[in-house]
Amino acid sequence: MPVIVNQEQLVFHLQSKSSSYAFQIIEGYPVHLYWGRKLKQADPKRLHQRIERCSFDPNPVPEDKTISLSTLQLEYPGYGSSDFRSPAYEVLLENGTSVAELSYRSYRIVSGKPELEGLPAVYAEQEEEAQTLYIELHDALTGLTVELSYTVFEAFDAIIRSSRLTNAGGQVIQLGRALSTSVDLPHHRFEMLQLSGNWTRERQIHRRTLVPGMQSVESRRGSSSHHQNPFFALLSEGSTEDHGEVYGFNLVYSGSFVGGVEVDHHSQARAFIGINPFDFSWRLQPGESFQTPEAVMVFSAEGLGGMSHTYHELYRTRLCRGAYRDAVRPILVNNWEATYFKFNAEKIEAIAKAGSELGIELFVLDDGWFGRRDSDNSSLGDWVVDLNKLPAGLPDLVERVRSHGMSFGLWFEPEMVSPDSDLYRAHPDWCLHVPGRRRTTGRDQLILDLSRKDVQDYIVESVSAILGSAPISYVKWDMNRNMTEIGSALLPPERQRETAHRYMLGLYDVMERITSAFPQVLFESCSGGGGRFDPGMLYYMPQTWTSDNSDAICRLSIQYGTSLVYPVSSMGAHVSAVPNHQVGRVTPLETRGDVAMSGNFGYELDLTKFTEEEKEEVKRQVALVKDVRELTLFGKFYRLLSPFEGNETAWMFVSPDQKDVLVVHVTVLAQPNAPLSKLRLKGLNPDLAYTELESGLVSGGDELMYAGVAVKLPHRDFASKVYRFRALES
Repeated sequence: MPVIVNQEQLVFHLQSKSSSYAFQIIEGYPVHLYWGRKLKQADPKRLHQRIERCSFDPNPVPEDKTISLSTLQLEYPGYGSSDFRSPAYEVLLENGTSVAELSYRSYRIVSGKPELEGLPAVYAEQEEEAQTLYIELHDALTGLTVELSYTVFEAFDAIIRSSRLTNAGGQVIQLGRALSTSVDLPHHRFEMLQLSGNWTRERQIHRRTLVPGMQSVESRRGSSSHHQNPFFALLSEGSTEDHGEVYGFNLVYSGSFVGGVEVDHHSQARAFIGINPFDFSWRLQPGESFQTPEAVMVFSAEGLGGMSHTYHELYRTRLCRGAYRDAVRPILVNNWEATYFKFNAEKIEAIAKAGSELGIELFVLDDGWFGRRDSDNSSLGDWVVDLNKLPAGLPDLVERVRSHGMSFGLWFEPEMVSPDSDLYRAHPDWCLHVPGRRRTTGRDQLILDLSRKDVQDYIVESVSAILGSAPISYVKWDMNRNMTEIGSALLPPERQRETAHRYMLGLYDVMERITSAFPQVLFESCSGGGGRFDPGMLYYMPQTWTSDNSDAICRLSIQYGTSLVYPVSSMGAHVSAVPNHQVGRVTPLETRGDVAMSGNFGYELDLTKFTEEEKEEVKRQVALVKDVRELTLFGKFYRLLSPFEGNETAWMFVSPDQKDVLVVHVTVLAQPNAPLSKLRLKGLNPDLAYTELESGLVSGGDELMYAGVAVKLPHRDFASKVYRFRALES
């Protein structure tokens, strides 16, 4: 079984496919013993070292000087009772103090993985897939009870952790910090890897060696953000894509977060992740509970690639849900960069007709179809069709698009309101705001207060009315600004700092209600591109618009960084016009297609302006994508060359039976008299022979992996090449 308990020594040993996680109860404290390669047994005599430290590391157990909370490797540490490191939880009590001390009380084990109330979470389809261990801790003085949850899947090298804090006492408890997980590691000989960036430069890879003190990533924006992703990894010395031990931490949450590592005075490393305690508190009346989001912790003994494979398969099959989880996605064309706000029904139908002739399957109408939306300064919140642009209404336009054999999709930004809107004029208190303070706008819009039930209901009703008015099969759900003046008109003063988290709970409720009511709709999340690319959103919407930057060369690093954690099936990737609207670069149409093919493929340009030569190239791309999309979306993904390390980028896909292979190779700048080079492939069966489909050349799987494929790129800047291999039938 995945959870093994030594009752006599109170050792809890969690075993996954190839890894072990173990801790022991020592003097009432859950003490971390081990996390790494799979062990047959977890012997605390070997795994736990005891030593007496100096007087500056106090002893809570006077008769045992080897026990000090500031040196023990703790599972859920607090502050104030002799652990001076960063805590996992913090309370403010009625007497003004913040000291609480949790002690072990009991454990229980359940089959499967229970849902988290009101929060997205990884799930088990069958009870036998997983076991969940609950450890109950209790503070006798205040009545604070914390239940630590550990889920282990036998098929994945992942531990899923969360915490539930309950006020079982008689006084009010104010939470100031409630993290999802904290793991104390015995040394600090790691590099920390993070995914950082900005709008149109999301999820760039950064590595740094740990040093004494705090190193962290965080968002204080009310969303997971473009700037820092709710993920970090610790890499053992010398780790690479394929070698070394890697520990990944990812938060299933879409709001403000913090994650990081504190290296203490004894060179131990405390890793943690959870809701950002900055500007957060939660008031627990007697009997009330607070549930943290869950953290997905992945161990890999096979470098970053092994970590990615675990995250990809776990998220694709046990986080994403719905009809499209295991289905290929339609090739789409989006009109945004083709028309922006200036369109009518005839122009939209013309683009759809051109798309159908090229084999494209879905037309998506972007911003500008509602209210009086001729620019980005009005009408958000007024989800009624603009009859000036679409005089016959939305059902007529949908049928016109469908008459050309294409399905129809629509853009929404439901969480926002324009000051120039009927909704805002009727309900000025429905936005996030603080009395007496200005209401700061971004993109000329404010944020609706989704902590309110009336606002939640309005969004569900207005979006549902549109989706129910016509056969709409796709929704792009956008969110184009971050939170300022975070306050709610309905919350009392002592609960104002709960607003941001209550917003997220409201958003998740809205998404659950809408996606459940329209299960036939493919939902794609977006936040100015990749500003909310996180596991929380993937639970409701199986794909995310990766970035507003659709330039193929910029996308090399954006998609590469994203792939460290998130599966290719979750990434929206489009071919856009040149010169590119974000960076002005001119890249070949072939390269734009080759890069976008490694994601949910589509076009974002005016198809009616294509030359005959361009139309033929698009037909070729569309046919290729239809032929390989099951492989790219559901095959095993391998990174070969990093855009962060040189002039070339390469990646590949291998089918589950190792018989179908797709390789993509891109060079940024051409080199004169360039050296010869080969790509060493990965993940093939060394005992099979593979035919390269273009040349007919037959090579062994061992040869392709160990000797490599000779590179045959066109001699030009921004060149790309796709290689396809198929195993010979034995």
